[in-house]
Amino acid sequence: MTRITTVITRLAAALILSVGLAPLAGAEQQLLPQMEGATYIGEKACIECHGQEDSHVSDTLHVKMFRLNPKNATEKRVCEACHGPGSLHAKDKENKDLIIGFTRNWQTPQHLQNSMCLDCHKGGNRMHWEGSIHATNKLACSDCHNPMEKASVNSLLAKKSIVETCIQCHQQQRSEFMKRSHMPVLEGKMSCVDCHNPHGTVTKPLLKADSLNDVCYTCHAEKRGPFIWEHAPVRENCANCHQPHGSNQDKLLRVARPMLCSQCHFIGGANGNLSMAGPGATAAHLTGGLGGTAPNARMVGRSCQNCHPMIHGSNHPGGERFRR
Repeated sequence: MTRITTVITRLAAALILSVGLAPLAGAEQQLLPQMEGATYIGEKACIECHGQEDSHVSDTLHVKMFRLNPKNATEKRVCEACHGPGSLHAKDKENKDLIIGFTRNWQTPQHLQNSMCLDCHKGGNRMHWEGSIHATNKLACSDCHNPMEKASVNSLLAKKSIVETCIQCHQQQRSEFMKRSHMPVLEGKMSCVDCHNPHGTVTKPLLKADSLNDVCYTCHAEKRGPFIWEHAPVRENCANCHQPHGSNQDKLLRVARPMLCSQCHFIGGANGNLSMAGPGATAAHLTGGLGGTAPNARMVGRSCQNCHPMIHGSNHPGGERFRR
């Protein structure tokens, strides 16, 4: 019976590795098939070879907690709590299949690395990790976190800050943060996790609220409403008019005014050209009502918002055109 159980266990482990599913919970069950028969040899045996690693990891929250106040038998094993039993690794140090490593070069399957982390760090803001864009792209916890060294103030990040960690991959957003009008991320006034949860959410792209607008309203509450007179594109999505990370236009706008407004509000001008006026507009919008060809002075500067300043919505009884 024991032999049958062993065969079934090996087949299940092989199936898990082949299809990329997460292993069963519990550190004892999250081992590579080649590690079967390995035993725990203790932290001191690890330090005999890994003295440099020990000097780095001794300052981390993990090891301090495991050594001084372990919550269970797994944490008492310190190094082997995460890397698995080390007896076979101690005998054959070149075989990478005999220990669980947390680097890309070590080539331990990403799902196995993450399962070791999630054995303790499950629930909370990581409850949607499975199926998230980071998980499906086979991102490992150790790609963003460095559990072996205190390189950041908190969270054992791979870099000094959250932003530096994120922009390792998100280079486009880094370039947008350097544009003339941008979110104050590089200045340290906010970070990526103020809007996104990198460990997974039910919304795209990893937003910390049900919609983009709800995320924006956490800071821009005055734009929330409800308004008597609502501006439809504003109500629909802030990104209709604004670039969320950075823009070379004023106030993170996608296009300079009045061209931004004219994308929706236009009428046919002379020779079929599009004018910078809305439905029902008159020549006064373009020429100031003088009948000439000189452009209206109202169309410079803030352009449309010179006359329609309450563009996000108005609660004034006479604010139907967002003028009050």
